Amino acid sequence: MRALFLLAIFVFALLANETAAQTEPPKLSEGDQKIKIREIDARLANNIWVREYANYMLYTKLERELALAKKQINKGTTELELENQIKRLSAQLDALKDFAKSPFVTLLVPPNIEASPQITNPLALFGGFSYLKSLNQTKESYENLLKEIQIASKALKEKKDLLSDEAQIAELEAQISEFEIASITANTTFSIFSKKIDESIAEINAKITAQIKHSFVILGSILSVFLIGIVAKFSIHHYMKDNRKFYTINKFINISGFIIIVFILLFAYIENVNYLITILGFASAGLAIAMKDMFMSLLGWSVILAGGSFHVGDRIKVRYENGDLVGDIIDISLLRMTLYEDITLTTYKQNRRSGRIIFIPNNYIFTNTIANYTHSGMKTVWDGIDIAITFDSNHKKAVYIVKSIVRHYSKGFTDVAKTQMNKLRDQYSIKNTNVEPRIYTFLEPHAIVVSAWYKTNSYATLALRSNISADIIEAFNKENDIKIAYPRQTLYLGRDEKPLPSDEAWEQNS
Repeated sequence: MRALFLLAIFVFALLANETAAQTEPPKLSEGDQKIKIREIDARLANNIWVREYANYMLYTKLERELALAKKQINKGTTELELENQIKRLSAQLDALKDFAKSPFVTLLVPPNIEASPQITNPLALFGGFSYLKSLNQTKESYENLLKEIQIASKALKEKKDLLSDEAQIAELEAQISEFEIASITANTTFSIFSKKIDESIAEINAKITAQIKHSFVILGSILSVFLIGIVAKFSIHHYMKDNRKFYTINKFINISGFIIIVFILLFAYIENVNYLITILGFASAGLAIAMKDMFMSLLGWSVILAGGSFHVGDRIKVRYENGDLVGDIIDISLLRMTLYEDITLTTYKQNRRSGRIIFIPNNYIFTNTIANYTHSGMKTVWDGIDIAITFDSNHKKAVYIVKSIVRHYSKGFTDVAKTQMNKLRDQYSIKNTNVEPRIYTFLEPHAIVVSAWYKTNSYATLALRSNISADIIEAFNKENDIKIAYPRQTLYLGRDEKPLPSDEAWEQNS
């Protein structure tokens, strides 16, 4: 039994030696070893850890050379070349001073992690995403450094196995030892650095998530304001048939919605509300002085909306400096009313031009006289025509003719005016509600003036005036005892001139 046991041990040992012989790599020739070493050196040429170590070794070499040169100076050697060498070595050492203590000082120190930015508005999200990308890139860059030192350590060990020179092997073993120590330090440093980066990533992700939620809440509030405004407009338009009033209410809803949205944004993205109120207080005081007219226009706009004196579509006359401006209101904004100038009696007699877009500041309602031709649903105004006839004309017949023509043309407007005046009496104290045409006769120095007054459309006064004037002229021309008066002079030339009545009486008495 003992013999069999010893035989088994012998066989097992033999098999183990054969296995080791099989696993042991075949030895390369000297030429192949040199080729392999050159390949390894080529792979390590761009390795940052190898380059840093080479700088460290260069610093050590220069330090030894500098010490040797200084010893020669101390022994009394004062050659110029030696002094220049010392200066050159000192300059090189100063450039490589970061490698004085350790070959991997710059690589082992992790980069600084900047504080995460404050994300207080949607625009700051771009900065947050940029910061997040920067953190990931920094972490990835440090991971690549760890991979490079591991690759360098492995390649150096392969190179050591190929070397045969004891001095080179010892030098390479010292380098491998430095790399292994640096690898351990880098792994520890990366572990701590990675945790800090992960904390910063978690922090910035939390800020981004909170800001996105906050932005959706603000967006939802703004959309709610829009939807409420749309529903309000639809409901009011459904029950209100007056387009002019609806236009005013529509503008009020739009401006109110805009103001509400501005306040939502201000209170949402300004952290210190008291600071905002203080700023607004000082700003309001300064603006109230510097922009008095603008604030008066804003106040005028609120008075226009609340008082209802003017609406879009009304025809108004504005007294401006020494002239009048007549037009239809086509828009009422925060600061001004916009008029479209139509052809009216004012443009005919004063301006001699029309069709302009005129902007009237809202503060004019406090400082200037503004006449509304169509206030409170009124669509008619009084218009008048003056006709001068000679003293020897039949003025009673002239009055009758004028009255007939005026009544004929203004009958429809008179009926409309009666209805409108009855409605207006419910709002204002109006005693004289007579809207029938009125004819007056006046004795003037040069003629008898027949003044006809009648109701006409506020937007088309000139058309009716033209028609009535043409018919009156035509009717008077048909009558022999009615003559239209106009300025004229009679001149008597030569001896055939007719003597004055006073001259004839003087001749008879003489």
